This record gives sequence, structure tokens and C-alpha cells, in this order.
Amino acid sequence: MVTVGELLREWRKRRRMSQLDLALAADVSARHVSLVETGKSRPSADMVLRLAAQLDVPLRDRNRLLFAAGHAPRYRERPLTGCDLEAAHDAVVAVLRAHEPYPALVIDRRWNIVLTNDAVDPFFGDVDPELLKPPVNMVRLGLHPRGLAPKIVNFAQARAVIRARLSRQLAQAWDPELAALYDELLASDAGDDATTVPIESEIAIPMIIRHRGYDLKLFSTITTFGTPQDITLDEIAIESYYPADAQTAEIFRHLDVRATAG
Repeated sequence: MVTVGELLREWRKRRRMSQLDLALAADVSARHVSLVETGKSRPSADMVLRLAAQLDVPLRDRNRLLFAAGHAPRYRERPLTGCDLEAAHDAVVAVLRAHEPYPALVIDRRWNIVLTNDAVDPFFGDVDPELLKPPVNMVRLGLHPRGLAPKIVNFAQARAVIRARLSRQLAQAWDPELAALYDELLASDAGDDATTVPIESEIAIPMIIRHRGYDLKLFSTITTFGTPQDITLDEIAIESYYPADAQTAEIFRHLDVRATAG
């Protein structure tokens, strides 16, 4: 069984912090950090959480640290659609609906789609039904040749952006399923991801989607819950898409993208 000290050392190295760095951030002695990592001192639950907070450890992994130290898990994982998270669910739905007619969706830590607004649906019209069977994965949907890939005009650029995001995510918190997704769709032909639009000319790297004869130029923003105390809320993000130029904004004002895709 992996000890709490081994887990803390792994997270500390992942965050590129020395024992002294962690000790100063957590307001404890470097010697105490060393004793915990070597198993010579059993940390209290509060100490585990203090160190985990400074290491920016996800809530799911904080529970693992607590268990390894002999303490009960502190954080619950409840379904977003359940009664316990009803207020949070309603808030997320309100954000999605308020963003229409622009697309917005909610993804979990493995990029599985949890919720969408109505503006997303038309873009799935030509997608292979097999890719729309739950859980629908946003990365696979976007990069698969029978998914949205044929609709993405700047596919190589969009693929490069997704690769960078997944790489950062895996560096921050390793996940075997996410790593398998990366290997399946992004690991090969990395050199083929060319940037065709100068980054300095954009407020954000856009995704250009061909829809009903129009080239819709969109950029995305990501919204997360602040200081969540539930694993589900800690791991979801709202991805909202906005028009990246005046032409796309004008098209959205006059085009009902919620109509059946053609």
C-alpha cells in the first residue's frame, strides 16, 4: 500500500516544490515535512489537508491522501442531478441557458459531456450516432473523423490546442483513462499540428466550424466552481463559446443555430 508520505512526495515533485518550499507555504518546519514523507511522523487530518492545499491537490486525491494517513475521507462525491446538489445544478443550467444562442456545455475531468444548452445540438447533426452514446466524450467527438472533425476548418490548430490542454491536465494530475484518451487521439503525428493563424492577432485561438454554409469563428472560455467542497463540483467545468469576430456575431444574431443542421 502506498503511504501518505510517498503520495505527498509525488505531488510535491509534480508541483516542482522542494521540502522547504512546501514547508514555508504551509507554515510548518521543513523537518516535519521530511518526517511525514519518510513515514517517521503520522500527520493529522488537518496537516494532510494543509499540505494538500498548498500543493493544489484535487479533492478526489485529497481523500486518497487522508485514507493513506489513516483518516476518513473528507469530501463527498454526489451526482450533479441529485437533490444534494440541486442548487448547483440549477445554477449551471441557468448559465448554459443564458449563453444561448451561443453554444455552452459542461464537461467532467475526463472531458465527458455532462450537460449542454440547446445551441450545441445542431452541431451534432452529422455525427456518427455511436459517438453520441453516453458518456459522450468531447475530445473524441471533436477529433474523430466521424465526429466534428470534418466541420472544423482549422482542425490542425484546434487539435494542437486540445493536445496542449490535455498535456497540462495530465501534468497537474495523472489519470490513466485521460492518458489513454490522449494516446488514442493525440499522441501520434504531433508535428502535424500547425498553427495557421498568428496567435498575437487573436484574443484567443479560435475554432472555426463550418455550419449550414457559414464559417463560424468561435473562442471559448472555461468557468469552474470557486472553492468547491464536493468532488463532482471540483471536477466539472463550463465551456462557453463566443463569436471571435463581428461576422460570426452577426450570423448568430440572424441564424437560428438551434434549427436542424444542414
